[in-house]
Amino acid sequence: MKQIEYLIRNKLLALKNEKNKAFVAKLLPTINPDTILWIRTPIIKNLTKELIKQEPNIFSYLDILPHYYLEENSIHANLIENIKDFNLALKKTEAFLPYVDNRAVCDSFKPKIFKKYSKEMYDKAKQRTQSSHTYTIRYWIGIFLSNYLDEYYSPEIIDLIANIKNEEYYVQMMQAWFYATALAKQPKETIKLLKQKRLAPFIQNKTIQKAKESRRVDKTLVEELQKYKLYPTN
Repeated sequence: MKQIEYLIRNKLLALKNEKNKAFVAKLLPTINPDTILWIRTPIIKNLTKELIKQEPNIFSYLDILPHYYLEENSIHANLIENIKDFNLALKKTEAFLPYVDNRAVCDSFKPKIFKKYSKEMYDKAKQRTQSSHTYTIRYWIGIFLSNYLDEYYSPEIIDLIANIKNEEYYVQMMQAWFYATALAKQPKETIKLLKQKRLAPFIQNKTIQKAKESRRVDKTLVEELQKYKLYPTN
């Protein structure tokens, strides 16, 4: 197992790119810059594909936690995406999430196999949105956003995401992203929620801002949304 860990770390260190440093540091202000090798996402994905082809025991890397470098976590996430067994992919995802400490890794992996098991994933996501861990909550809101606003949509999802009471910035930003996307795909129930002004002011206003910036939300609807902005009472 240690051999796999050393192999991956050495390959990543060989790809280190200081030119990306300032750009990535600005995007991820919450983590130590020393833990970032500044390797672009397409390169990480290509490396993961190579490792899967060349290393028979590569998936043993999923039993090694925590990792030190951001890119090691990215490799970990990419490996989970390549698991073909649903239960194993879910097990490895849940084991990994407590170690995720940034939005880049959190938002980058959504195993395609999860969409094939929509019922099982729906129930699991409902449970996990009440986690106390910032990026676990953010991850499962992201699953609702990517997997349950189209074919598998249910109106209760709109209320479910609203009932997540968490003051963490990266949780509330994902809630706003969810609702801005829902305005484009499921506007009826979403606009009803915004009219009720039940969301935290930050989420409500950020949703309206993101909808305004989106090309997918009807312009007439965007104009109406301005009426539902929330302002400080003091």
